[in-house]
Amino acid sequence: MTRSEPSNEVQDDDATTKRVRRRYVLDTQAGFLLRKAQQRHLSIFTAHMGEGLTAQQFAALVKLAEVEPSSQNSLGRQTAMDNSTINGVVRRLTQRGLIEKFPSEEDHRLHMLRLTPEGWRVHDRVLPLATEITRLTLAPLTRSEQTTLQRLLRKIG
Repeated sequence: MTRSEPSNEVQDDDATTKRVRRRYVLDTQAGFLLRKAQQRHLSIFTAHMGEGLTAQQFAALVKLAEVEPSSQNSLGRQTAMDNSTINGVVRRLTQRGLIEKFPSEEDHRLHMLRLTPEGWRVHDRVLPLATEITRLTLAPLTRSEQTTLQRLLRKIG
């Protein structure tokens, strides 16, 4: 058996039970490998991202710069964050003066979000850092492998 085989049957010869077990090799499983890759990326992100931004705050900031104005719900969906997470991210970015809320022109019950001038300054300062973080995260791969990985991640995401 090779390590790349995720599972195979193994006879359990215990005297009290006769059963067939399936072997599960954790370090060959997609979820485990994705988690390890995510841990690598977050370690690089934490070491290189400036302005005290978390990965979620960075995602919200750059997505908002791309699509503003946006409702909080829409921003959460576009950044793959649940309501609780996006609520906390928006609260912290607002407290830091990086984004602001304002009433929607179409529906005054709805609050919209946009970057403040300071939010734009932070955005512009961190984009080169984000490019470097991506480069470092993907550094073990060839350019062709990087393209393939990104295509496959989009396909399963």
